[in-house]
Amino acid sequence: MSLIDAWVGDQPPPPPAGRYGAGCRVLVAEDDDEMRALLASTLKCDGFEVIEAKNGLELLDYLLPWFAGREPPAHVDAIVSDIQMPCFTGMEVLAGLSAVRRRPPIVLITAFGESSTHALARSLGAVAVLDKPFDLDALRGVMSQVIAARQAPDGPPG
Repeated sequence: MSLIDAWVGDQPPPPPAGRYGAGCRVLVAEDDDEMRALLASTLKCDGFEVIEAKNGLELLDYLLPWFAGREPPAHVDAIVSDIQMPCFTGMEVLAGLSAVRRRPPIVLITAFGESSTHALARSLGAVAVLDKPFDLDALRGVMSQVIAARQAPDGPPG
């Protein structure tokens, strides 16, 4: 089951207390500097190590090893990406990664949250899509579920 199924039109689960992201690394791709800083700060407060990409090209540069069947220089446990970014959209990067077997879960964020966008993201393997503006606790709740699913014995490979 895709995590997105439970969250389309519903509220994500509440985030846990504490630093649930400790020991995990997340790649945040967002072209708006203030939004990227806010997302990174929120995730760092939850214990995540955060790698930032300013646009789709920086995101793609970081992920290129996955396209070649290798791991990137630093392991990534999850990706949070805006959909509309310069150079490459988050959706284009997701589409490219959809054929990659061992990839991290991808959470997309968008200011253009039409149902067709959600459906396309789901078909390409996004675990969740959050429509801007969203409550940061919604992102935190999604990320706690993503990390819990990856750490479960029968969780997705990664």
